[in-house]
Amino acid sequence: MESAPAVFAGTVFALFGAALVVWTGARTAHRQPVVYGARPVAAAVVAGAAGVACLALAAWCFSQG
Repeated sequence: MESAPAVFAGTVFALFGAALVVWTGARTAHRQPVVYGARPVAAAVVAGAAGVACLALAAWCFSQG
């Protein structure tokens, strides 16, 4: 059985990662800047990669236990 801290951390990472990926995709689809003052492509790639990394951490947290 999974421990409570691993489930909590996994849930937080999953929610944040999913929200970041969706938000980045929506900003990019509407051609709005993801980060003001940065290059648009670089900002979208870094934000998307951070979201995917959070989702990977969530999967890892859920596998612990």
